[in-house]
Amino acid sequence: MTSVRRALAAMDAWCMRRTAFLDRPRAPLVFALLVPVLFGLAAVVIGQDDNWDLRNYHLYNVYALLNDRIGFDLAPARFQTYFNPTLDLLYYGLHQWLSPPAAGFVMGALHGMNFLLLFGIARCLTGMDRGVRLPLLLACVCILGPGFRGELGNTMGDNTTALLVLGALYLMLSRWDALADRVAKAAPVVLGAGLLVGLGTGLKLTNAPYAVALLLACIALPLPWRRRMMLAVLFGIGGLAGLALTGGWWFHKMWQMFGNPLFPQFNNIFHSPWATENGVIDAYFLPRTLREYVLWPFIFAADSGRVTEVATRLVMWPVAYVLFAASGLALLLRRWRGARVPSIGPRARFFLLFVGLSYLVWMRTFSIYRYLVALELLVPLAIWLLWRAIAVQERTVHRLAGVTLVVLLLCAIPTPRWGNALWGERAYSAEVPAFPAPARSVVFIAQPEPPMAWLATMLPPQLKFIGVGTGFPESPAWRERMRQAVAERAGPHYVLLGAVKHEKLNTLENKLAVARWLGLTDDAAGCAKLDRLGRVVRLQAHVQRLPGGGCTLALPPEQREIDLDTPNRAIVATAAQHLAGYGIAVEAASCKVYDAAVARRTYRYQLCTALPRMNPE
Repeated sequence: MTSVRRALAAMDAWCMRRTAFLDRPRAPLVFALLVPVLFGLAAVVIGQDDNWDLRNYHLYNVYALLNDRIGFDLAPARFQTYFNPTLDLLYYGLHQWLSPPAAGFVMGALHGMNFLLLFGIARCLTGMDRGVRLPLLLACVCILGPGFRGELGNTMGDNTTALLVLGALYLMLSRWDALADRVAKAAPVVLGAGLLVGLGTGLKLTNAPYAVALLLACIALPLPWRRRMMLAVLFGIGGLAGLALTGGWWFHKMWQMFGNPLFPQFNNIFHSPWATENGVIDAYFLPRTLREYVLWPFIFAADSGRVTEVATRLVMWPVAYVLFAASGLALLLRRWRGARVPSIGPRARFFLLFVGLSYLVWMRTFSIYRYLVALELLVPLAIWLLWRAIAVQERTVHRLAGVTLVVLLLCAIPTPRWGNALWGERAYSAEVPAFPAPARSVVFIAQPEPPMAWLATMLPPQLKFIGVGTGFPESPAWRERMRQAVAERAGPHYVLLGAVKHEKLNTLENKLAVARWLGLTDDAAGCAKLDRLGRVVRLQAHVQRLPGGGCTLALPPEQREIDLDTPNRAIVATAAQHLAGYGIAVEAASCKVYDAAVARRTYRYQLCTALPRMNPE
């Protein structure tokens, strides 16, 4: 035990020496400027966003909004077609005005600004008069969580709306004394906090657990009961105002068009005839038994597939869970023995209550990890505070919390990947065939996988796109609407399907792009280096000399010829069988394959002639 203490003391002394520069007066300003820039550069290194949701609805929904296609097309992006596109306007606009890497940098820098709020929250919790070294270090740890890193620079929205959630929390913690003052001083604080978290919820409804948690935490403020309820009501008013500002216009549009402001979700409440009577809430990731609810952090840490679609190491959650329990037990034991109880202060208790409530509401409503990013950013702060509630000596707190957080950071490697591509001149591109009469044509999207709606943004705008049995909760009235849409167009009609690609060719393009960036394909000397490198690292490609000098990469002969026709025919056959249930025949012989790309990542799609005689039921 003595050796462990000595090791911790030596590590503590080393860290204090190495981080002494953080106590300089300008350190916060330097970090405030530097960290967003670093995250912007990191987003550029990661590459072009190519996540599944982007190809399904993030790109299409903004395109549909700006081109008056809402209600014109029918669910080409499944039920997500009718999600509020406000949050995606920024990303879409950046790619209209800037080069793809520049747009990626802006998104990464924007996400990096969460650091500023984390530093402010950490300073409120550690004490404004105790220097900036500790809050700076805590903020650096907070912003390196796996979920946040995985979504850096992409369109999924959790990193972006985290700014509003953290902003609401920071406002309440930084103006803590005003909450205990008269209502005239407290009202702007809670109204502002409610407004911020309401704005985030309107942009993305999955932020609702944070709004609920902050509301409940307001009710638990250390104030007289009447004052607490008044502040909670004011917070609720601010939250509804924020929700109305970012989401109200869309809810109104959905109500006017479909009779359900959240269409097609919660249709068991709103009873729109255009969708079936269900909630369209994904229950796949929810805990299934009482035991799982109790042990949920341990379960999803052992198997991240229970809460996320990509491999992620989530060790921090069971650690925080155990520390919550240990701090409560330590408090009870100390009070029972009459020993001194470490005081973490009312701000810290409010913060920990918010963290706990947010987790509980999230677990019960969604239990999808990417919706927990804003809370993930705060968990290291919670761990530090919980150690402070357990340990009596402050030096011991720093050592235990420091070791815990460093180990958790190491355990969170590698970064989860939602999909990225090497940068290209254009973010999205597609080979577009000639359509003889697009104003008379319907294009059916008949596969839930892969997502195809992003291609609709590059095909002729006169085409009407209709999703058929891809996950939208089709009611009889909706199917009748589909039939009418087809009847209004004389044809020809088409089916848009995925197609397999030569994966080796796609990998070869990436290798060639790196070789060109390194200048290894420009002249004979560079080509010789590339040839030697290929033998050392098993490049799995031949260096092919070009007549004009320089070289390129080519696949080995045995990898060049791969049968793609057979799997493509199987895709067509599966789609034809599915569409037959809707009275839509597919002419398999008419199918042709075309190229598309997200930056440098190539995709292929098939376009086949369709003969719709849609069934009356």
